[in-house]
Amino acid sequence: MEENKNKEGQLNIELGQDVAEGTYSNLAIINHSISEFIVDFINIMPGVPKAKVKSRIILTPQHAKRLSKALADNVRKFEQQHGEIKDYEQPPIPMNFGPTGQA
Repeated sequence: MEENKNKEGQLNIELGQDVAEGTYSNLAIINHSISEFIVDFINIMPGVPKAKVKSRIILTPQHAKRLSKALADNVRKFEQQHGEIKDYEQPPIPMNFGPTGQA
């Protein structure tokens, strides 16, 4: 029984089946206000004129900065193992999407 208890400072994270399957996104639109960053993940399909936001994540500015650093570190590690990630032409960002980075 003692082994099932968390050590002090450890976080027990549960990953439910519905979340574990993930959601595919090939576009992220980021807006911000003084107190938060909002990241909308979208799946754009060729030939389909309309796309829906599949997931929205709201972060504090501090967490957004930590996420940015963690992503950069993971991209660096990935490229060390698999070679440079090619940055192909970006799809146009829809100009009629939501409010600007103001709150």
